[in-house]
Amino acid sequence: MQNKIVTNLDDLIKITDKLKEEGNKIVFGNGCFDIIHVGHIRYLKEAKSLGNYLIIAINSDLSTKKLKGNDHLIIPEEERMEIVAAIEYVDFVTIFSEPTVETLLSRLKPHIHAKGTDYSKETVPEKEITKAYGGEIAIVGDKKDHSSTEIKSILRKRGTMN
Repeated sequence: MQNKIVTNLDDLIKITDKLKEEGNKIVFGNGCFDIIHVGHIRYLKEAKSLGNYLIIAINSDLSTKKLKGNDHLIIPEEERMEIVAAIEYVDFVTIFSEPTVETLLSRLKPHIHAKGTDYSKETVPEKEITKAYGGEIAIVGDKKDHSSTEIKSILRKRGTMN
C-alpha cells in the first residue's frame, strides 16, 4: 500500500489517471478538517460510498487562516493531513492553498465532487469547473449540526481554550 498523503499534484494526477483507466470511480472532497467530529466522519463515509476511491484535499494553514481567520486554526496542516489519512474511508489526501479547489478539480477531473450539506448543488463554488470537465456534484453527510467552530466556542465558554 502506498502512502495516502500525496502533496505533489503531478503524482496525484498519475495515480488518479491510472485508477480511472482501471475503471474506478473517483470521488473528491475538501475542507479544513481542523477538529475532527462526527459530521466529518459522516461526510467522508457517504462521499466514499459514491465511488471506489476518495481523495480529500485539506486547506493549507494559510488557506484556512484566510478563510476562517487567524485564531481559528488549532491543528497544523501536516497533522490534519495525517489524521484524515488515518480515516478508513479516505484513500488519498492532498493539500491546497487557493481559496477554492478549482485548480485541483480541473487537473484531477474526479467523477464526483462531494460537498457537505452546508452547500446545495447551486451554491458549490466549484460547480462551473466541475460541469466543464463533465463531473458531477454530490451533497453528502448529515445536516450541518456539527462544526469545529462550534466545538471551539464551547471550549472557550468552559474556559478550557483561549
